[in-house]
Formats: sequence, structure tokens, C-alpha cells
Amino acid sequence: MAEGLTLYKLIILYMLRKVNFPLSNTQLTDFIIGQDYTDYFHVQEAINDLLDAKLITVEKIRNTSQYQSTLDGEKTLEYFSSEISFAIKKDIDEYLKKNAFELRSESCTLADYELNEDGTYAVHCIVSEGKEKVIDLTINVTTEEEADRVCSRWPDKSQEIYMQVMNTLL
Repeated sequence: MAEGLTLYKLIILYMLRKVNFPLSNTQLTDFIIGQDYTDYFHVQEAINDLLDAKLITVEKIRNTSQYQSTLDGEKTLEYFSSEISFAIKKDIDEYLKKNAFELRSESCTLADYELNEDGTYAVHCIVSEGKEKVIDLTINVTTEEEADRVCSRWPDKSQEIYMQVMNTLL
């Protein structure tokens, strides 16, 4: 079995392979720390090493970093998968199965905003299914407070908004 940092990297690659959506830094960290495999700092070191080696990619949205495995990451996991014990794989599989809805919801319903040249804010709201965007909506608002409020409410309201748009257009 792999030891230390190598094991943490393999756990991260294995988790990313088992889902068809990105996982956040918090989601990866919560699992690994929650299982008492290691501490926060070792998880962050493993993530940074995987990024440096281009075995995973990151997309930063608002205050969240979303990770996905690269083709090289997939190949690396295939080669070293046997270094992850059956017990750890079972822990990961059970965690992902138990928390699938919450993990997917957190990772696939995203909102962020940016300041426009005219002083207004463009709020980008996205719902993804796997790597495909189901809805990609940009709304202009006048204040940063409004932009923040739209971002905060998007996860809870996105399904309803999507259905209204589809019903109206179809």
C-alpha cells in the first residue's frame, strides 16, 4: 500500500474518477480528514502536488476551487490503483454513494460575479450535468450586494428558474 503523501494523492484521484462532476477543495478535504487519514495541511500539499504535476485541474468560482482529473491523472490512477487498499476504496465508495446528491448539487450549481466597466455587476449562474452546462445565465445587477444575493440564492432557486425558462420557451 502507498504511504503518506502518495496515498493522499491517489485517494484524491480515485475520488475524482468515481464522480462525473468536479469536487471542491472542501469536499475532498472533508472526506480525507473525516476518515482520519491525515490533516488539512497534508491534503492541501497533495492537491498542490497534483496540480503542479498536471494530474488534476482547478477552476476557481467565487470562493470555491473545483477539481477534475486530467487524462494523465486517470492514467496515473490506473497504474497505481492497486496501492489504495480495498478498505479505503470501500470508504470512498460508501461516502460518495451516501453523499452523492449533496456533492453533485454543490459542485454543479455555481454562481459568481464580476464588476463591469460601467460599475454594474455581471452575475454568472450555471447548472452543469457532468461536463455539460444545462443552463448558463448572466444577469446584470446594479450593486455588489445584489450580485452577492443572486449568487447566494442561485443554488436553491436554479431548478425552479430552469423549469420556468423551459416551460416558457417550449
